[in-house]
Amino acid sequence: VRAMVGGRSYAESQFNRAVKAMRQPGSAFKPFVYLAALEKGYTPDSVAYDLPFNLEGWSPKNDNGRFGGAITLRHALAQSVNTVAVRLMMDVGPDKVVALATKLGIEAPLRTEPSLALGTSEVSLLDLTGAYGAFASGGSVVEPHIIRRIRSSTGRVLYARPALSADAVVGPGSVAALNGMLQDVVESGTGKRAHLAGHATAGKTGTSQDFRDAWFIGFTPGLVGGVWVGNDNFTTTARVTGGSLPADIWARFMPVA
Repeated sequence: VRAMVGGRSYAESQFNRAVKAMRQPGSAFKPFVYLAALEKGYTPDSVAYDLPFNLEGWSPKNDNGRFGGAITLRHALAQSVNTVAVRLMMDVGPDKVVALATKLGIEAPLRTEPSLALGTSEVSLLDLTGAYGAFASGGSVVEPHIIRRIRSSTGRVLYARPALSADAVVGPGSVAALNGMLQDVVESGTGKRAHLAGHATAGKTGTSQDFRDAWFIGFTPGLVGGVWVGNDNFTTTARVTGGSLPADIWARFMPVA
């Protein structure tokens, strides 16, 4: 971990929100659903249907209240279409999505309910950002850590973090396809405000119900960054979405980093 900000003021609150706050990731969870679908045999250009449907009394809707009909998975992820994400998860199987997300580094317990596709199971910013590191690394698990080595005053190594296996836990072809889709999110989709000139950039926005949480998790070839914005008491923000303030914060921080 190169840098971590756990709140606006340590003097006012010592609670580290980056590590300890469990919040709904909203659509920032969708890449795990899409990756599970790609592993099953879907492609970015597979056609899905953005149409109303009923699932045990629940009808997922899109934020704009409209439906687009037949669209590609690439377009559905770039525009964060809710109905397609839910359809994909129910086809792949919620258990498979949970198993994949857990394998990539999500340690929080995930509920295998239809709304999981829309990010209703709470996660920490550290876990989610670390799991996106697996996308950036081509499918190898990235375990977030702060200490690499501890030396004594004489230079003797007291602790050295063991190297993680570089073996990919998901198919590199599937990850490459997903990363191309996540680039489209930044180039033409909901994450356009996170675009970095001169850098290959990929990522995903997320906004939870009633604007309680807003996220942008993204990466360049050498660095992953995650931003969460919200209120400690879970009240509604001033209609902050993942593609607004979090994407702006990310785009200001990353070029310097």
